[in-house]
Amino acid sequence: MSTAHGRDNMADVPGGDARQAGPTALRMLVGAELRRLREAREISRDQAGYLIRGSQSKISRLETGRTSFKPRDVDDLLTLYGVTDTAERAALLALVKQANLPGWWQDYRDVIPEWFEDYLGLEQDASLIRTYEVQFVPGLLQTEDYARAVISRGCGNEPEARIERRVAVRTHRRQVLTGPSPCRVWAMVDEAALRRPVGGAAVMRAQLEHLTRMAGLPHITLQVIPFSTDAVVAGAGPVTLLRFPQAGLADVIYLEQLTSAQYLSKADDVGPYLHFLNSLGIHASSPPATTEMLRRLIAEL
Repeated sequence: MSTAHGRDNMADVPGGDARQAGPTALRMLVGAELRRLREAREISRDQAGYLIRGSQSKISRLETGRTSFKPRDVDDLLTLYGVTDTAERAALLALVKQANLPGWWQDYRDVIPEWFEDYLGLEQDASLIRTYEVQFVPGLLQTEDYARAVISRGCGNEPEARIERRVAVRTHRRQVLTGPSPCRVWAMVDEAALRRPVGGAAVMRAQLEHLTRMAGLPHITLQVIPFSTDAVVAGAGPVTLLRFPQAGLADVIYLEQLTSAQYLSKADDVGPYLHFLNSLGIHASSPPATTEMLRRLIAEL
């Protein structure tokens, strides 16, 4: 799996195994194990779905970790798949219990689209996040004032209290960058995003200064796609790749649209985007050159 997803093309994430799996990663792990057990017994998704009073699509969602588990369903599936060992069943059911625990974002469901909740879980559990942003600074690297300006631009008709709750969500997300085993981030940002005035000169200056500081951290790599590059990025919107410390979990590509998002995890789907990100990394300004560009942009404000 690791070769198919191009893991050998990128450096290992130091300390990645030290991060405890959260509910989303656990759902994916349980789902992958259920799929392995089903396929080993050559049982179709239709057959498995019928047993738990569901459908083929429900089994698919369970096996990809896209939905929570009912312990009774998992118990019935284990019986269908011939898992009779009491300890093995108990261990998997214990993981199911942990996987069903609510994430921190449940307190903000009034301002979080349902399709974005999966991403918050994936982001929390990732050991490496690679992202390419076109219009704005990546969310994890935004200052609070910059985030407020971006959110206000997109949700200007909402009451101030709701906008502040959205800002709180974005601020809370930054916790993955701190602690003894922070997530590694490799962000590539189009030069236009750094020149686009958001929130006024003072907000932009503070944001660029923040990026300069973040770029100096050992677990963060920042590169700018300059206007002068000949890299082919036409038509490519924001792309995010998430990688997890658990060897059994595939990379996930996250593609956000205006009112929905796509989550890709099959090797054939992930591969082209990984190649795209690798190509951008070659054509983008080096981290030292990026830091120098940030300083020039700060001086221009």
